[in-house]
Amino acid sequence: MENTVHPFAELFDQLGLPSEEAEIRAFIQRHRPLPGEVSVAEAPFWTEAQSRALHDMLRQDADWAQVVDQLNLALH
Repeated sequence: MENTVHPFAELFDQLGLPSEEAEIRAFIQRHRPLPGEVSVAEAPFWTEAQSRALHDMLRQDADWAQVVDQLNLALH
């Protein structure tokens, strides 16, 4: 089975967020640092749908899990 690696831009598209590099950088700068005890999917700035999507991506260990983990690191 082939694993697909998704870039941040595609993750932001999936979450309905602006996905240009400068916009992604601004988003991360605006929302970090995320407290260590807060998981990326539980961050207060997500909508309910975005939070649910992130939970699903991580729980299902989908192709998206790796890029969600990278976003988690960037926000912490």
